[in-house]
Amino acid sequence: MTMEQHSILIYILLAIVITNLIRVTPMVLIKGELHNRFVRSFLYYVPYVTLAVMTFPDMILATPTPLPGIIALLAGIVAAWFRLGLFPVAAICCVIVYLLI
Repeated sequence: MTMEQHSILIYILLAIVITNLIRVTPMVLIKGELHNRFVRSFLYYVPYVTLAVMTFPDMILATPTPLPGIIALLAGIVAAWFRLGLFPVAAICCVIVYLLI
């Protein structure tokens, strides 16, 4: 095994350990139901914030120019404000980008 292969193996094992520690630590430290409203609301919104942070830049940068992405993003925010579901909001955004490109 070469040094480069050895390093890659160490990196993979380290990533496995860290990923599992992040997932297991809360289960070990928190027993029972959470009563703190702040912690409960924080944990409720974490998946939504993570998804938004991962997708937001691509909504604007996926088009040849940023303007169609920005307009579709604003239209999606308005559609979501009026409590349309995920599919209608996504469809509205896609149609707007298609028409503006």
